[in-house]
Amino acid sequence: MEYETPLFFRVMQYADRADRDVIDMVSGNPDWEPPGALREGLRDYADLEPDQFQYPPSEGLRELREEIAARRNVDAEQVVVTNGAGEANYLAMARALERDRGDEVVLTDPVYPYYPGKTTMLGGRQRFVAAAEDGQLDPADVREAASGETAAIVVNSPNNPTGAVYPEETIRELVGIAEEYDALLISDEVYDHFDLSGRFASALEIDSDHRIVTNAFSKSMAITGFRVGYAIFPPHLVENAKSRHMLVNVAGSRPSQYAVLRALRETEPEYYEESRELLAERVETFTDALEAAGAEYTTPQGSFYVMARFDDYPGTLENVERLIDEAGVAGMPGEAFGDSRSEWLRFALVTPRVSEAADRLAAYFE
Repeated sequence: MEYETPLFFRVMQYADRADRDVIDMVSGNPDWEPPGALREGLRDYADLEPDQFQYPPSEGLRELREEIAARRNVDAEQVVVTNGAGEANYLAMARALERDRGDEVVLTDPVYPYYPGKTTMLGGRQRFVAAAEDGQLDPADVREAASGETAAIVVNSPNNPTGAVYPEETIRELVGIAEEYDALLISDEVYDHFDLSGRFASALEIDSDHRIVTNAFSKSMAITGFRVGYAIFPPHLVENAKSRHMLVNVAGSRPSQYAVLRALRETEPEYYEESRELLAERVETFTDALEAAGAEYTTPQGSFYVMARFDDYPGTLENVERLIDEAGVAGMPGEAFGDSRSEWLRFALVTPRVSEAADRLAAYFE
């Protein structure tokens, strides 16, 4: 079986090889400081006894799972600590498909490209539902696409790449559709701390055995390299997920989990508020420049991505490479996220050079 490799690393490598200064707006790597308590936790960890440098429990440090469970109002036994949100989504999708309730995975268009890749890898079939221009998802469209062959419905809110935040009524209806077809709603909530709308609703707010919630600390704590995520499963589905996690990874990183636990316990809400305020400022700066350049653009309700469309400049890989070479700005081609945004480009606002990037784009498309 051959897999289609997502374009992210290909674009980043092209930008790295460019013979000029390039502003990286490709990847979702936050450029701000992690919590101070996380750094302190790492320093303390270095002085622990040798037994603390060995395998942690496969499903994650007990204290970390209990901390997550208390915050999410679930039992700690439902929590599996994973190698980032990527593995959390993999475990959730695998669990949905191995239930033998069908092999179809309903995805949105536009879509975060790792979801269709995982679907193929796990032997499932992709079925896409188009989101609205503003990125919102109409549950009626999902219900029309669902069938007895539907194993999972995968959604992401706040959304990458559109920035849409699904309100509570949308999430509730999606859970209801999953229940109706004996499928699983997989709700990827990795950007939950970057809700700029005040409308974010977690699928955990709806009591159901037909939903799995995935998340990670990669974005919220600005630690994408630590690879600490988690999945919360219904009680009857969690044991097989733990076994698959053990077979794939054995266990996660003990020092990363130790530091994250310290940060969870000691980081004040102001840390997350400051990140949101910084992001809101960058959104305004960037979209104002796009407006001046005559571009169409999205204003994200959450996450930290803006999509833009320039006249006669479709969102192809070739045009992204051209933009790197000629404007010194690296974004992602819209075609990477599905057919519906093939005319668009996506930019990640996780660089202190957002204003400079906006100026370069405005000058380039003037």
